[in-house]
Amino acid sequence: MRRRPPPLRLSRRTYATTRPAQTAAKYLERIRLDQGPEGLNAFVSVNYDLPPEVPGADGTPEPRLCIAVKDNICTSTLPTTAGSLALSNFNPPYSATILHLLLQSGAHILGKTNMDSFGMGSFGVHSSSGPVRNPRDRARVAGGSSSGSAAAVAGGLCDVALGTDTGGSTRLPASYCGTYGLKPSYGLLSRHGIISYADSLDTVGLLARSLPVLSRTFQILNQHDPRDPTSAPEDVRQAVAGAARERLRRLGDGVKGLRVGVPAEYCPSELSPQALRPLRNALRTLRRMGAELVPVSLPSTRYALSAYYVLASAEASSNLARYDGVRYGFRAPAAGEGERGDAAQGYARTRTRAFGEEVKKRLLLGTYALTAERLTEGSAFDNYFLQAQLVRKLVKRDFDAVFSAPNVLSSLPAENPTGVDLLLHPSAIGPAPLFSQLAEQDSLDAYVQDVLSVPASLAGVPALSVPVSSQGMDRGEEEEVEGCVGVSVVGQWGWDELVMRVGEVTGDKGDH
Repeated sequence: MRRRPPPLRLSRRTYATTRPAQTAAKYLERIRLDQGPEGLNAFVSVNYDLPPEVPGADGTPEPRLCIAVKDNICTSTLPTTAGSLALSNFNPPYSATILHLLLQSGAHILGKTNMDSFGMGSFGVHSSSGPVRNPRDRARVAGGSSSGSAAAVAGGLCDVALGTDTGGSTRLPASYCGTYGLKPSYGLLSRHGIISYADSLDTVGLLARSLPVLSRTFQILNQHDPRDPTSAPEDVRQAVAGAARERLRRLGDGVKGLRVGVPAEYCPSELSPQALRPLRNALRTLRRMGAELVPVSLPSTRYALSAYYVLASAEASSNLARYDGVRYGFRAPAAGEGERGDAAQGYARTRTRAFGEEVKKRLLLGTYALTAERLTEGSAFDNYFLQAQLVRKLVKRDFDAVFSAPNVLSSLPAENPTGVDLLLHPSAIGPAPLFSQLAEQDSLDAYVQDVLSVPASLAGVPALSVPVSSQGMDRGEEEEVEGCVGVSVVGQWGWDELVMRVGEVTGDKGDH
């Protein structure tokens, strides 16, 4: 008999120092005005039934943190569709743990944001609710799969947006839309109530225009959850937090003495000049403030993208097998009397109509990768899935080898005195493409967008996409470029606070 998990104990801490930009009523009015064919298409459902604002000392409503929630995070008061027809009529009976924590802290949940179906996509165009437009240039894509969350933040429709990140689904849209986008260390934020894509890779992501607000939201959510089997235990959290805070104490208020690694493998041939300018600017800023720049190598990076798509697709093929049209979700009607009672036909008909082309493509790839049937030179399971798992282990080993801090999840954690504190690299290979360019792209171009973000996901380490000015600082460089490309700050597992400290130093101080 399975034991029921202990009841969720919510912290009683309050966070009065978080200063949201607007009241909920003003945000809801902005969301209403943005509806329509010319809008961003960021929200798929809106929560107009909010509790009344509490007057402050001066009689005006006291601003409370206003949150937009990606549509694959369960909410008991709003539909949760995961951007797919398969869940078009799904109303969860419970809410995710992270929503309970936010509501307890006094936050408002404004609504659910658009996304690529089941989190599968890099451009925000694979949704049953239509594509999401980039607020900085509506002719461009917003990125994916957390496209609606990034657009809501960049468009000034909320303070913070919750996304999910499997291989870059928070960092890529943050880069395209010019916002901060954090993928925390795997296991720090609860995944209870998140609709799964790939369980060993999925994390809750955070997007915001202001890093202090993003950091404060992270503190609210950074709690152990007994309902999530992948949640890091409290003793592990305390051990790594103590080491990270000691390093922050030694740094003081700046970054003097910080060792920053620049990985050579993160400048592939596909990288555009627009992606290098923000990186150079961020590195100049850090060096000017006393940080040491160190060239490093992560040799397994070249294999990471291929391994990621094998592993993520294989896990997706297992997770999405539950959408059969019987227990919940969309069910396609029988084509005729002859099909009634035929379970196999019913499953096939429902899944064919419910899943989009991108989801079908990845499910087929994942199912094949898990096939155990023996071929001439072994099974697909041996040749692809197991090999991808070996590559993932090599990627993790590469990160542990370059960081000075030990990985507390390693069986033999040891400090590396010649290692670096953090890594810096471009968040994307270029700015957000135009919608008109998508039809001209090769079918593999969309997958290449994740080449710089998937290694951190495979290793489970924290990564923050930071908006950095792309204005040229060298003679002969262009002063302005089209679109945005962020800079990613990557740290050792559990060193999220240090990652955010450096992100605050290097990030553009303008209004995002």
